[in-house]
Amino acid sequence: MRTRLLAFLLTATAAAHGCSKEGARPAAGAAGDATGRAVVADNVDWRALKSSDGQPLLSVDSTRPALPPRPAKPEALPESDAGHWYDSEYAGWRGTKENIPTPPGTGARGKRVITLRFIDHPYLTAYTRGQQRVADAYGISLKTMVANNDVNVQAQQTDQAINERPDLVIITPVDATAAVPLVRKLNRAGIPVIASNLLLADQGMKYVLTWTGPDDWGGFRQLAREFAKRMNYEGGYVVVRHVPGTSPYVSRTYAMVTELQRIAPKMQLLDMQTTDLQAEKTLQVVGDWITRFGPRLKGIVSGDDSGAQIGINQAVKNAGREDIVRVAAGNSKIGMDFVAAGELAAITVQSAEADGALPMKLAADWFNGRAIAKPVYYLPKAVITRENVAQFQPAQW
Repeated sequence: MRTRLLAFLLTATAAAHGCSKEGARPAAGAAGDATGRAVVADNVDWRALKSSDGQPLLSVDSTRPALPPRPAKPEALPESDAGHWYDSEYAGWRGTKENIPTPPGTGARGKRVITLRFIDHPYLTAYTRGQQRVADAYGISLKTMVANNDVNVQAQQTDQAINERPDLVIITPVDATAAVPLVRKLNRAGIPVIASNLLLADQGMKYVLTWTGPDDWGGFRQLAREFAKRMNYEGGYVVVRHVPGTSPYVSRTYAMVTELQRIAPKMQLLDMQTTDLQAEKTLQVVGDWITRFGPRLKGIVSGDDSGAQIGINQAVKNAGREDIVRVAAGNSKIGMDFVAAGELAAITVQSAEADGALPMKLAADWFNGRAIAKPVYYLPKAVITRENVAQFQPAQW
């Protein structure tokens, strides 16, 4: 719920690792924190920054997950066991950072940040809009490079960023594993990195200042509980998966599958496929499922509430199967309109503008001398239904 979206305040509560950049000096008149580092007063009223839906632009989930013990061999467990996915779900929370510079304390104004964005998509357009608003507030110059979902292009853009020597890089990885050598290269070049939006593979987290973005695992576990309730805790379901190689391809499938295995063992996973989130491809796949499984198919889970959901809803309508319970990752205008019309039971909350704003705020704080306190910062999570959808409108994208 919106009342759970907490105001976001970053404080210097953790010691940084490594050594400071050469030549970095405290700004004139800078104060010191408890460790003696210089901290610059920025005089920015970030609490006044609003997203396009009128909500606070900067918000964060203040809770920290209780990390269960890591299984000795996660890969040996069945995929329906949450422990199999331990390193994905808790990526970044364990381990030691490597070659991380201390906050410079030279101020945010005039700093240059490059964002390496994985794709051109309406969500990412809103992401960049939120990022730019924070950059403007702090006097930071922002440049965005888009890789068009191509790992080779993102690798080339990483080399270009290194040549341009920005003060910091924000990266949304094209591929969780393929991005590991990219963040390592930036780290070894002495350029601080914040990873954002899509999770890095766990082995890459040691090279970044922090990771920020939606808690897909936690959010889809919440959605699974709503889905199970609407399915009366029984019946067959299918999953339209996200784009292969991205972290949601795993999280938006197996958070659902493992949670349902735990709370609703009478529910049966019938099939899962990726449709690259394309409406026409999804229409075909879902139509085939409806024909193949007939009345056994009671529910559909989607990793996307926009293009993929258009295809799902059209297939359901074509087959006269509007009894099928549908839930999805959200929260686009398309998805929220479906929810309001009763054509989609529930979606997750994910503010695109806050997703972009958060890493830029952390960058500004870091430039100002404040250490980054946590290895992972999640956006607030909630479930949108017909009963509360009005609280989340207008849509950001």
